[in-house]
Amino acid sequence: MDYETVIGLEVHAQLTTKTKIFCGCRSHFGDEANTHGCPVCLGLPGALPVLNKKVVEMAIMMGRAVGCSIAEKSIFARKNYFYPDLPKGYQISQYELPLCEHGYLDIETNGDLKRIGITRIHLEEDAGKLIHDQDEDSLFDVNRCGTPLIEIVSEPDMRSPQEAYAYLMSLKQILQYLGICDCNMEEGSLRCDANVSIRPFGWKEFGVKTELKNMNSFRGVEKALEYEVFRQQSVLDSGGKIVQQTWLWDANQNKTVPMRDKEDAHDYRYFPDPDLVPLLVEKQWADQIHQELPELPQARKQRFQSHYRLNLEHATVLTDIKEVADYFEATAQSVKQPRTAANWVMGEVLRYANDKKVSVRDIKISPNSLARLINRIDDGTISGNAAKKVFAALEETGGEIDDIIEAEGLRQISDSSELEAVVQSIFDANPDEVVRFKSGEKKLMGFFVGQVMKATNGKGNPREINKIIGAKLC
Repeated sequence: MDYETVIGLEVHAQLTTKTKIFCGCRSHFGDEANTHGCPVCLGLPGALPVLNKKVVEMAIMMGRAVGCSIAEKSIFARKNYFYPDLPKGYQISQYELPLCEHGYLDIETNGDLKRIGITRIHLEEDAGKLIHDQDEDSLFDVNRCGTPLIEIVSEPDMRSPQEAYAYLMSLKQILQYLGICDCNMEEGSLRCDANVSIRPFGWKEFGVKTELKNMNSFRGVEKALEYEVFRQQSVLDSGGKIVQQTWLWDANQNKTVPMRDKEDAHDYRYFPDPDLVPLLVEKQWADQIHQELPELPQARKQRFQSHYRLNLEHATVLTDIKEVADYFEATAQSVKQPRTAANWVMGEVLRYANDKKVSVRDIKISPNSLARLINRIDDGTISGNAAKKVFAALEETGGEIDDIIEAEGLRQISDSSELEAVVQSIFDANPDEVVRFKSGEKKLMGFFVGQVMKATNGKGNPREINKIIGAKLC
């Protein structure tokens, strides 16, 4: 039987606030264990939570970026469950009245756009962290308790693991463009749970869903979904039934393994948190946050195509990561041909950053320096190949562009009288080729240019050489 896949994603994004959601403790990954905790984090008797306003602003930013309506009144609830990393025995979240609802995200797969509905975006606090490899017992680290999260819940609109991957990538782009999450899945700042089911094609009712956890990369999500779809198809084809369960993705074995029967909402015994008043958001405040949103990835990609005359492929690559887009734009504003800047950023800049495993923010050559280097090519000072040598020198040792050009002897020969003499010497040494060229073998132009470049040790200006050869032979 042919089946249709149905996928919905729940994405938790840690917000990049300086402090936690309900207290003044520092919110920062990687610090020494148990250095950022207080009575509120630990849920000690008498400790009262106080909401961080910046958390609300960031959640509204995300909500408005994906077309959500912002609730004028939302409620914090206690989500009750026991786990060793949850000191209070409950997690403060939102349930019946979330902050953001009814949004959407447009994704692109195989050249087609598809709209994925977003059910809700709500605020909640993160749990603590268990450390299992430093002692015979598991150890508890309070630092993550109370780290602010937004949970982004999609509609079950995705029909393949590839669509789920595209959705996650688009979501990550927006979060990073807004500057509210660093989206590092390995550090846990972006976490994804997937609900997946299958049903015969043509059926309107959903099949029994399973939940997938423990996926620490976007490709891991895609692989886990592919395996789970295959597993469910195998169960149904063999006459079995799908049971509503939570499964873990085992990346070492490339398979899903059962964890527990999946809970329903009533299992968490949600009820309004008596220590927190309702969150009231004035429309004027939400509208002001909306007006101050930065340019989002899709809009920037379209602008790069229209303003800088880039093709779709170049615009897509350059806007994939905000810092790359910023680097390109800063370079393009100081050169004659923005497409040349695009080629350099997509070529040398990204290659170097990838080789060194650093961000483009951390490479030595600034956008202003790259623009000056490109302009040295345009004004004929150096060739494109020489410019790559200058780029490498700048990255390795730093320095000034013109000093490197002189020190390495890279200045291009553009003097027409000097090049004319070289061209004539090549003609004199190759009379047969001159006759053949004049007889119509125009492909010999490349031969003559190559010989002149060889005679000038690669320093001849190709444009000037082509011009002189054309004038003499045509």
